[in-house]
Amino acid sequence: MKSPAFELARNSVRTRRAADDAMTDRRTLLKNALYGAACLSLPPLTGNAADGIGVARVTDEIALLSGAGGNVLVLSTGDGQVLVDSGAAQFSAPLLATLGELPGERVRTLINTHWHLDQTGSNAALGRAGAVIVAHEKTRLRLATAHYLPDEDRYQPPLPEEAQPSKTFYVEHSMEVGNEKLEFGYLLEAHTDGDIYVSFSNANVIAVGDAVSPVLDPVLDWFGGGWIGGRVDALRRLLDISDDATRFVPSYGPVIGRADVQAEHDLMLALFERMVELVRKGMSAEEVLAAGVMDGLGRKFDDPFEFVYAAHKSLWAHHNTLSPDVV
Repeated sequence: MKSPAFELARNSVRTRRAADDAMTDRRTLLKNALYGAACLSLPPLTGNAADGIGVARVTDEIALLSGAGGNVLVLSTGDGQVLVDSGAAQFSAPLLATLGELPGERVRTLINTHWHLDQTGSNAALGRAGAVIVAHEKTRLRLATAHYLPDEDRYQPPLPEEAQPSKTFYVEHSMEVGNEKLEFGYLLEAHTDGDIYVSFSNANVIAVGDAVSPVLDPVLDWFGGGWIGGRVDALRRLLDISDDATRFVPSYGPVIGRADVQAEHDLMLALFERMVELVRKGMSAEEVLAAGVMDGLGRKFDDPFEFVYAAHKSLWAHHNTLSPDVV
């Protein structure tokens, strides 16, 4: 449940946007249809799925599992499986069953792109089975410490020890498994305070967590350290380390290309520049949206106010980067 102040402001915006509801529904249906078509463009691994977990091949060694919360990426090697993210807790049993049908015998390493529970839900099950969990140090701290969730007005208790990362880094890290070299890098405050990318260097595939969002509205967990400026910088870094043949795997949605990341970077940069000017004038999130901050950007959001609200909050948390005399 959102805070009362958020709900009051959003309800006011929704009243003004009531006439657009039908159009929004049509856009959502179209988006879902395009998502399904894009997922179908990956060749399926027939016979390898359990209880609604979809399995598609990205390369001969890398498979994409969907339907378990956030996407789960699996590298199968003679030295075991390497996972990027573990989905949501309620899908642990079918996820483990699906992994058991894939090559690699057991999960050797699990890498968390950040600390949200739809990416870390099966950490405990995999940790108990012997997987080494790797993440940014801030992700470990979030998972090991009770932290407040303002949208739900409650504290999230720490995960059990076996679900917490046992190997962490701050800026960059690398490892070799089988014939693949994995390179990790910190995406400073792109979505939370613990985001990373995971690059499969030989395959030219990069897992990006929720730092890129081709299907769902981009989420800025402003209370968890994410902010719109950090997202712009993170998208720029992903562009810098990739080429036109690179494939990106987000937490939600299909495998995408560099042009999609470029499009999201340009969108976020335009929104950042517009919002800085409006926030410097002392506008509220509702006033920023009414001023047309999201007009003419080429991408429609399912809930524009929710994004603007979070971006507005995130800018105030970083007010010292906006102007020395910001109100």
